[in-house]
Amino acid sequence: MKYIIIVAILFATKLNAQTNLNFDKRFVQSEDKWVAFKPDKDGSYPYGFIYIDSQAGLTLNYEGSFKVLLTGEFIPTKLDSTDMKIRLQPNNVLVAFIPDYKFKELKISPTPDWLKYYKTDTTSIERLYRWGYMYNGWNECAKALTYLEKAEKINPKFKGLAVELSFSYNCLKQYDKAELILKEEIKTHPSDAYVNKEYIYTLAKNNKIDKAKNQFETSLKTLKDNQFNAENCYNILQYYYYQKDKTNFNKWYKIFQKQPNENKMITKYADNMKADINK
Repeated sequence: MKYIIIVAILFATKLNAQTNLNFDKRFVQSEDKWVAFKPDKDGSYPYGFIYIDSQAGLTLNYEGSFKVLLTGEFIPTKLDSTDMKIRLQPNNVLVAFIPDYKFKELKISPTPDWLKYYKTDTTSIERLYRWGYMYNGWNECAKALTYLEKAEKINPKFKGLAVELSFSYNCLKQYDKAELILKEEIKTHPSDAYVNKEYIYTLAKNNKIDKAKNQFETSLKTLKDNQFNAENCYNILQYYYYQKDKTNFNKWYKIFQKQPNENKMITKYADNMKADINK
């Protein structure tokens, strides 16, 4: 009986040790955080510090691995050589934030000394814009706005800022805000393909489909850059699909097919919508 009780206590302790780490955070949620990855075959947890390099983007400063004793203590094995830096791509890999009270066991400080070299320029409009741009690219639009709106207060006319703000607002379905910005931006930069793309998307989402179509037709005549033609057409096509307007959908599907397009994903979506609306 005594043996069973001891085993039960050890098992419970081990479970408690495991709950110190919750693997529920994505890379893009982990800026300036100490993180652990899920254990490998021998039960070792790789760990390191995630930060943003202005050139490389999300980066892991890999420091080694640690094991968790039955007592819950973290026992680290650090790299013998210089820290290894690994560029990270935003994906579905989940990591755990290492609890503050475990820093001492891992012999790490809350903020690594070397991080200051990446924080020398944290308030300039260039840095704020760059960070917002990166977070938009990772589809973390609410986070992007925390940087872009600060940049807007410094200089709302900063190159590229208006359309990047609009991208964030569109991503968050705040179409009125995006339209307000882009209505002026399209006047200033009528030949900018990215501005046109966001404006057409905004108008379609804001149920101003006639304006969206007019802007699309204008873009075909005035823009030399046709990389977004298919995407622009797709957004109009999608509007008619949601409206269950078969006639206009089929008309715009033909227009969509004529556009240069290397995006197989939107082609697949368009084909699926066509099959559904015409069945």
